Amino acid sequence: MAREVAIIGIGCTAFGEFWDRSFRDIIVEAGVAAIEDACVQGEEIDELFVGNMSAGRFVEQEHISSLIADYAGLASMHVPSTRVEAACASGGLALRMGALTIASGHADIVIVAGVEKMTDVSMQAATDMLAAAADREWEGFAGATFPGLYAMIARRHMHEYGTTSEQLASAAVKNHHNATMNPKAQYRNEITVDAVLRSAMIADPLHMLDCSPITDGAAAVVLAPLDIARKYTDTPVRIMATSQASDTITIHDRSDITTLAATTAASSRAYKMAGLTAKDIDFAEVHDCFTIAEICAIEDLGFFPKGTGGPVTEDGVTAIDGDLPVNPSGGLKACGHPVGATGIKQAVEVATQLRGDAGKRQVAGEVGLTHNVGGSGGTAVVHILSR
Repeated sequence: MAREVAIIGIGCTAFGEFWDRSFRDIIVEAGVAAIEDACVQGEEIDELFVGNMSAGRFVEQEHISSLIADYAGLASMHVPSTRVEAACASGGLALRMGALTIASGHADIVIVAGVEKMTDVSMQAATDMLAAAADREWEGFAGATFPGLYAMIARRHMHEYGTTSEQLASAAVKNHHNATMNPKAQYRNEITVDAVLRSAMIADPLHMLDCSPITDGAAAVVLAPLDIARKYTDTPVRIMATSQASDTITIHDRSDITTLAATTAASSRAYKMAGLTAKDIDFAEVHDCFTIAEICAIEDLGFFPKGTGGPVTEDGVTAIDGDLPVNPSGGLKACGHPVGATGIKQAVEVATQLRGDAGKRQVAGEVGLTHNVGGSGGTAVVHILSR
């Protein structure tokens, strides 16, 4: 990047089901927390990017870029505000847009936020809204939901590599354990492999406890050029790389549905930009919308050879005290998945870890990675951050 970029402030709401809180409430809470953490003044803010998948359907509110600028107190200063949409990768892509804006020299202080209010509609309606991130004509109209699409990926992974339901379940068990140490997490309870396998079957072989939940939540970060970051904080977090890749929106057009090619492409570009390899990553927040998604992610990011994601997860290699901690926040599975906010929450978690502020879930390391996926892999965004 032309100018190096740093995260100088972070903010995140708790994740969960907030019947008494509005879309406006939660995005303002996250944004104010990030601004206060960065010790910036309103008049210093040059631009605002907001990741959001579907406020128009979840809360029947469009033009949220203006709404958020208004309720954040930035409208009177006419700060430009832009909504970014890439399905479940909306937050990650918003972060990329904010980083590129600073790298280009166009702005110095940028707020990047992500938000989704998902529980104000029925589960059936939410499932249908999320299905719009797949190809509505070729998948949705045929009855394919996201659990169904990822179930096909899981079943093929099992066929090709011998992955077992117990190995999938071990990812959920690990992430729930991590979430018990995260006060922001939606589900802070331990589960067992047996509990996962006994939970209701959603789409064979995926059980209910293999799936991430419907969640309300928001997260925000404040970005600045690295060369002035210490004006605001003693613990800036450097964005070493930002990368995005696209793939077919349908899985039937892919040569291998067990590999998310957008992830392999985005991570390859990110490693090249950062001058690193997968072996240099100390911990990662990956997109585990379903347990099979985490298994595929740790393979496609180059952490482990293809087909070995299940065994290494089962063996504890990706545990919080393992060789490569994955999803110390609890991931989408247990921390929660407010789709537009997830990519920003991942960055907040990595920044928290690199600052040494993660408490009982603190992991060691100098370099963290975030991996945010839209749909079944039509978009992937990867960021590499360092202390």
